[in-house]
Amino acid sequence: MADWDYKLFWDETINQLQQTLGKGEYTIWLSNLEYLRANETEIFVSVPSSFFKEQFSALYHGKLEEKLHELTGKSISLVLELVPKAQNSTNNEESSQKTSNKASQNQKNGNIIEKTIKSKGRHPQLREEFIFDNYVIGENNNFAANAALAIAKNPGTAYNPFLIYGGVGMGKTHLMQAIGNSIHANSENNIIFITAENFTNEFIASLGVTGGPNKMAAFKNKYRYTDVLLIDDIHFFQDKPGVQEELFYTFNALMDQKKQLAFTCDRPASELKSMHERLKNRFESCLNVDLQPPLYETRFAILKSSVKQQDVHVPDDVLDLIAKNISSNVRDLVSALDKLFAYAKLMNQPISLENAQRILLDFFSPRKQANISIEQVQKLVGDYFKISPIDLKGKKKTKNIVFPRQIAMYIARDMTDYSLTEIGEAFGGRDHATVIYSCDKIENQLRTYPNLESTLQIIQQKIRESNIKS
Repeated sequence: MADWDYKLFWDETINQLQQTLGKGEYTIWLSNLEYLRANETEIFVSVPSSFFKEQFSALYHGKLEEKLHELTGKSISLVLELVPKAQNSTNNEESSQKTSNKASQNQKNGNIIEKTIKSKGRHPQLREEFIFDNYVIGENNNFAANAALAIAKNPGTAYNPFLIYGGVGMGKTHLMQAIGNSIHANSENNIIFITAENFTNEFIASLGVTGGPNKMAAFKNKYRYTDVLLIDDIHFFQDKPGVQEELFYTFNALMDQKKQLAFTCDRPASELKSMHERLKNRFESCLNVDLQPPLYETRFAILKSSVKQQDVHVPDDVLDLIAKNISSNVRDLVSALDKLFAYAKLMNQPISLENAQRILLDFFSPRKQANISIEQVQKLVGDYFKISPIDLKGKKKTKNIVFPRQIAMYIARDMTDYSLTEIGEAFGGRDHATVIYSCDKIENQLRTYPNLESTLQIIQQKIRESNIKS
């Protein structure tokens, strides 16, 4: 069949799928595809990065091939080729040759965005490794990652403003900086990335007597006339009314100009305390997306991705060991792997399962901590499920109380050194058999409902963080 005939079928396939997908999905995925060529049994289309290719293949490859078969009556394979956008839009021969050479280099390294950043010059405030190609997507972060991709493609229009929240080490900063790096690589937009602490320090410095009004004016102009403003850890702004007021006006000025705003926080905007109500409302108006602790499959994929970036062989049974024993956050996973890399390099020894078990003993130490109290567990479980510790210790047997009570008993047994009898006593004088039943109930549900693991990890992480602060 002639190439132009397949082009017509391809256009109709995209048109029909566009009708069934939402605008956001179409913008993120289908609009990034470009028809290249075809033969009798294959259609070749371009994709902008290896990251995009991997995610698209899992989500939409089969749907497109099914629709093509439906329209043509033939079994046509869809072949994805990595081609940077610049190559598709260049018309003159010299630019085309340069871009083609760049594309070849990108494909060899499997990382188009990173090479584009290097050829253009890295952004001084962004880390080069914090890009989408290095960000592993799983159930815990799928929504956040897709929204971030859409923002990077159309800053100031799609999902603006944007707020990513989650516990320590979940990858919030990586995802937000990936937005910045992608925009930097593909546009001339002015981008500012700054932590809330440094923003506060700059604001305080602008109030100093040496600078006078000019220093404050320079501060305002810097932030109110940028194209993209990325602020990390906005919970730091709590109890700082002066900087909150300045940020409020900066927020409004950038939104009026349709500039992109993105923030990270360790909690949902609704839980920010000591925050001026009008600024808190601005944060609540953002698209709020949460990053939860990764499940086992995602943890293993993260480790695999990290190993690819190092010239060190790590057996899969070692990655399995780490993924099973470290479930708190991404940062702890990578720290354990870095320790193995350091061992291999300094000792000139291969990484084996036996070595890993010995070297990572401190990472795999028992999670039980004598200084965690049952009261802490009850309070934070109650906070999560929006019920009081009194309800957890009471006699009510409604579903909205029984399930959190079972969760609290399970966590108390898992994270503390208290006996079953002591745990039962702390939950309103229940016997140890009731505690055993509750724990078995949660363990059975973990096998039936995998998402429950994420809930437990979130609560346990909050308990650990609370314990550190206390």
